[in-house]
Amino acid sequence: MLFAEGLGSGILFAYPEISTIAGVQGLVVYALSSSLPLLVFGFLGPIIRRKCPEGFILTEWTRQRYGVITALFLSLLTLVTMFLYMVAELSALQQIVTALTGINALPVVIVECAVTTIYTSLGGFRISFITDNIQGAMVVCLIVVGVITVGVETHVDRSLVESSGLLKASLLGWQLIYILPVAILTNDFFLSNFWMRTFASKTDKDLRIGVSIASIAVACILTLVGASGLLAAWTGAWPGNPPQEGSIAFFLLLEKLPAWVVGIVLVMVVSLSTAAFDSLQSAMVSTGSNDLFRNRLNIWFIRATVVLLIFPVVVLALKSPSVLQIFLITDLFSAAVIPVLVIGLWDKCYWWRGLEVVVGGLGGILTVFIFGTIYFGNARDGGNLILLENGLYAENWSAFGAFVAAPVGGLLWGFGALALRLLFQWMSAKVKGQRYDAFDRPPPPPPSFYSGVEGSEEDREHVRTSETSTKKGKFV
Repeated sequence: MLFAEGLGSGILFAYPEISTIAGVQGLVVYALSSSLPLLVFGFLGPIIRRKCPEGFILTEWTRQRYGVITALFLSLLTLVTMFLYMVAELSALQQIVTALTGINALPVVIVECAVTTIYTSLGGFRISFITDNIQGAMVVCLIVVGVITVGVETHVDRSLVESSGLLKASLLGWQLIYILPVAILTNDFFLSNFWMRTFASKTDKDLRIGVSIASIAVACILTLVGASGLLAAWTGAWPGNPPQEGSIAFFLLLEKLPAWVVGIVLVMVVSLSTAAFDSLQSAMVSTGSNDLFRNRLNIWFIRATVVLLIFPVVVLALKSPSVLQIFLITDLFSAAVIPVLVIGLWDKCYWWRGLEVVVGGLGGILTVFIFGTIYFGNARDGGNLILLENGLYAENWSAFGAFVAAPVGGLLWGFGALALRLLFQWMSAKVKGQRYDAFDRPPPPPPSFYSGVEGSEEDREHVRTSETSTKKGKFV
């Protein structure tokens, strides 16, 4: 189930937290911003599958469209994103287990890593599909039980509802209407596990039905989970005495429930965490094997490398970094890169090259630094803004400005690189007395592109024939 793929145990921190800060407005925006981007895969998936029929992840289309350097650039960002998501997943798991049981969560983390590594190594990505279906059905059942229990056992203090201010709109709530859709939509492009499921669908119709169901299910589940933050505030469980962070509002509410509910929550947490973690492992193996080694290296060497990477993942996770901050860092990088990348989906922009994508992506991050330096008045805080040290909920315009600067700056740098490239090619053609071919449509890749075998004379003839084509392209 794709909706199981879109969830992880980190949702028990992030969504209740935003409810305690931005109220109902922030929760609704966050839930919709997390669920509706799944529909994009139903729209762009068929387009990319037609453009790159032999591919199975976004980086494969990037390699075909922009070349090796740009593909490696995107692959690096993709692998880093999945690495950070694995850290966030294990960090959330160990924090939840510790909060609910009081025991050392390290054994639980190690067992999950060992179990997911074993069955993904033996069964590959297909076993991940099976576990997602089982885990998805289990999560739905547990959500139903949890909602009924919370409804029966908790008692809302009506006087706290109005005084909390969580029903009112806020400046942050309005900012999130822009920040969250941009952040989550672009970041979903970096997750190879989503693209692998997109390419694995049998038909375009099946894909659209799947993402539609997933989008509705994710919206409902995230809204219910996030509502625990509202209930914690309205029952007096949060902020507590002494005041606690909004990120643990869910667990403060659990303290008011029977002990058997904690057991249900633990089962749900392990199911969510396992569903997310095994897919990240499988996606990292597939991305590394295909993008870095073109499937020429034995797959077991790649799997062994991923197993070795789990050790630093566990170490970083045990340091309990902010789950939300990890997500935000990857969101900011994706907001800078993805806008300049997807321009290539429009066939009329065939003149858009990999240089513009790389320069635009890096320029977008540099623009965030420049904005932060001007906004805060010093370079140190400008650098910290790239890591969003103040989080998403700072009571200023820094986070909003960062998510505006990243995509806008990326596009400006990309078009700047385009102008310089066109100027250089024009001057080079002028000096050498050659034809100016910067706006010629590039030929499609020969069949050997997909097989990795050096092209034959037939392939080269195919390319020469394609170079003379004057057919105009369409978006779809």
